[in-house]
Amino acid sequence: MALWFLLFMGLTYLIVQLSVSHITRTPVWLLWLVLITPAFILIGWTLIYGAKQPPPPALIIWPLFICLLLYWILFQLGRQIPRDTQTQPQATGSQLANHSHAELLPVSPIEPTEETNLRSCFPWSVYYIQSIEYRPQAVICRGQLRTGASQAYQQIKTNIEGQFGDRFLVIFQEGMDGKPFFVLVPNTQAGKQNIRRGLENLTQVGTALFLLFLTLITTTLMGSQIEGVELTKLKSDFTLLANGLPYALGLITILGIHELGHYFTARFHKIRSTLPYFIPVPFLLGTFGAFIQMRSPIPNRKALFDVSIAGPIAGFIATLPLLLWGLSHSEVVSLNDKTGMLNPNALNPKYSILLALLSKLALGSELTAKSALDLHPLAIAGFLGLIVTALNLMPVGQLDGGHIVHAMFGQRTAVVIGHITRLLLLLLSFVRQEFLLWAILLLFIPLSYEPTLNDVTELDNKRDFLGLLAIALLLLIVLPLPEVISRVLQI
Repeated sequence: MALWFLLFMGLTYLIVQLSVSHITRTPVWLLWLVLITPAFILIGWTLIYGAKQPPPPALIIWPLFICLLLYWILFQLGRQIPRDTQTQPQATGSQLANHSHAELLPVSPIEPTEETNLRSCFPWSVYYIQSIEYRPQAVICRGQLRTGASQAYQQIKTNIEGQFGDRFLVIFQEGMDGKPFFVLVPNTQAGKQNIRRGLENLTQVGTALFLLFLTLITTTLMGSQIEGVELTKLKSDFTLLANGLPYALGLITILGIHELGHYFTARFHKIRSTLPYFIPVPFLLGTFGAFIQMRSPIPNRKALFDVSIAGPIAGFIATLPLLLWGLSHSEVVSLNDKTGMLNPNALNPKYSILLALLSKLALGSELTAKSALDLHPLAIAGFLGLIVTALNLMPVGQLDGGHIVHAMFGQRTAVVIGHITRLLLLLLSFVRQEFLLWAILLLFIPLSYEPTLNDVTELDNKRDFLGLLAIALLLLIVLPLPEVISRVLQI
């Protein structure tokens, strides 16, 4: 147990280091300590009272709530924010590290003699430039757009690259007044050696495989416990671990295909990204999921949409056959007092429209209005796949759904949609207590959207329609089966 806890501590520190160290001044060790405090509390309870006596719910909920709140406060206090958030884009890690020094010594990214060359990059028939503003880490060019946004961005980007090479990232944003403007940000990736990238790729492969191996172990252990295999029996007969493989392989397949959808779509759009990293944990589900990191800017809203929606679609496609097979091998039981959405031994399928429809398709007349399901381990993995899909499609912040609505409607509208989603889910949690944890988690996800390089050009009709289908899928998973449909299907 001590070994697993030490491993969990190390992995948590690695995740915090990779995800937030470049965007906040708050020490990583402090954020990490706050984040794992609930785990320390549960370990202390186990050491004092033993594993057979479960901790009271208040000992789980309140430390989790307080630590998440404290984590968010510490993160925000140390967050690196540009002085003019309406006009200056988010800076990269190295730029932020030098931000305070740049404020003391406001040096322009270009020389005064280069301004004439810069102005020549903006043809009057494409984008009539009216003013140039100099910031320590950006040059803001404002004017009047005279042609299509996509055509203007591509031509001006080509002109700037012709004059300044790869010195700048060219960002095209829409201002608060609705007028688009250009921002030139120093390109910190310019001249990066291919040898270093090769070493990074090799390290990524090793890390990804190691985490995948650990996650296979932790999920197999959890799968065997779902099958009723006790840990004491596993110590004497390791072959019993095979009972946990259906759950482990099903869950890893769903999560892995979800992240590979993101990864290969990013590669298609020539966006550098890491391989999928799994997060193994020796309790709960056996894993906290998987993630990839983007290592280069996203070129436009179309690419942002494609990368964001590819994961949920790929994961959902992988979930369907596994869930249907698992449901067909699940046992139909009677509804009882223990029936709930989070009880795999007595799950009421009517808690979700989509789950109810799939259950009826798999079980037919066996499923009635008074039936619940004792899920097969593979069905549990498939059900978790639905939950992962729904959670990722929530249109809030840095979740896939947040990126989707950013790509569809722009940054300002996406923030409004995020606030509305938080409120609606909080209201839903009063009716369905299972969503309370989701509502709390969404409250701590910042509603900030890093702009793409061309954040003005809108999506085409096909992508807009696909985005609406993704939102419809979210509702089918989250909303309960209406009584009218239940009567028609006789469930």
